[in-house]
Amino acid sequence: MSTPLPPFTPAEPVTTSFAPAWEQPVPKKRGRGPAIVGGLLVTALVAGAAGGAVGFVAAKQTLPTSVVAAATVDSGSPSLPAGSSIADVAAAVQPAVVQLNVSGTDGEGTGSGFIISQDGYIITNNHVAGSAKDGGIDVLFSDGTKVKGTLIGANSGYDLAVVKVDKSGLKTVPLGKSSTLRVGDEVIALGSPLGLQGTVTSGIVSSLNRPVTAGEQSYINAIQTDAAINPGNSGGPLVNGNGAVVGVNSAIASMASGEAQSGSIGLGFSIPIDTAKRIANEIINTGSAKTPVIGVQLAMDFVGPGAKVSSVTAGGSAGKAGIKNGDVITKVNGQIIADGTQLIVTVRSFAPGDRVQLTIDRGGQTLTLPLNLTASKA
Repeated sequence: MSTPLPPFTPAEPVTTSFAPAWEQPVPKKRGRGPAIVGGLLVTALVAGAAGGAVGFVAAKQTLPTSVVAAATVDSGSPSLPAGSSIADVAAAVQPAVVQLNVSGTDGEGTGSGFIISQDGYIITNNHVAGSAKDGGIDVLFSDGTKVKGTLIGANSGYDLAVVKVDKSGLKTVPLGKSSTLRVGDEVIALGSPLGLQGTVTSGIVSSLNRPVTAGEQSYINAIQTDAAINPGNSGGPLVNGNGAVVGVNSAIASMASGEAQSGSIGLGFSIPIDTAKRIANEIINTGSAKTPVIGVQLAMDFVGPGAKVSSVTAGGSAGKAGIKNGDVITKVNGQIIADGTQLIVTVRSFAPGDRVQLTIDRGGQTLTLPLNLTASKA
């Protein structure tokens, strides 16, 4: 049961697939899950598992307390002056961008990441580092230095992970605010596409709050950009004209025919940094990150408009707020909800404990219900 693709008008019929921007040159064969085609993990924009549950169980890593000691993401580093050139931004940001060569349960591959603290915490994608085995992460810095990295924790629903290296005094990149982005803003992507470390591409913000599913569980309320993003860019930063990170590059859309899969066609997707900051801080401090839920299952075959509730979790926040089976959720805090996928990514853009207003269509009757988001069980 598929979820409608983002609207577009092609010159001729095509199939659009969303694939993690992750270079996987030596994949292992797997008995289930998406197929590895041409070095890409190809996934369609489809409904999530378990009937489209709003929420998931976060991935955990069992780590020594000393490794996950209380820490915060550096955010006070000064940005470059407004109007700096792409060359200036690239020169300032590159020392904080790393290449990750990962050996894990899904095979070996190359992705990207960026340093967020001077003592060695690095943000990347779950689909890059989440399956890493012990000692299976080599972190390559822009000056050619290579050290071993440790996976601190990962969250597959947000497609985010944190890696730690045993170094201090590292260059960091300032974290901006994705909430202030506007369509048309200039952005720059940095990383290691196809293993080509130090690659810089530029473009604009093409769209905001674009619902995208990538991988088997990841739902992203994405920043869409035409900056070229290719396999290997996964986990790298998308920065604004001041050199501050506004997104984590995660997926690309490609026109495919059968099993053929192309590279960038100017449709790249990044996880907003406002979300990534929260998840990264939780992982650093606890080894895992919570996912907000409303406590319903969705009928992902419902064509909309809106997201149809197929069942309500007993004792959950939705049930307490008065949501019933068959209700159609049409808005969250006034934002129109087109389908189940958009509801999931919209809910995940908040944090557990946040209070939201849901607009409900119940047999032609419109209701507005306040609801406190709770956390999925880990």
